[in-house]
Amino acid sequence: MPTTKRATVYLEAPLHRALRLKSAETDASISALVNAAVRRSLAEDADDLAAFHERANEPRLKFESVVRDLKKRGKL
Repeated sequence: MPTTKRATVYLEAPLHRALRLKSAETDASISALVNAAVRRSLAEDADDLAAFHERANEPRLKFESVVRDLKKRGKL
């Protein structure tokens, strides 16, 4: 198990209530639920950054050109 660190996190009351209920229903601690949610969020950020990096060399399109093309094709 990874080393853990203590942190003070202030949650909105409805979120805390929902976490307590989910904790009770899943038999997982609030800490475990928060850790999992943070891991998922960071993984999504990493995926987004990787996608931006992969597409960095693609040609850029002007917004106006895209809108004009969509209108021309009847999509707008």
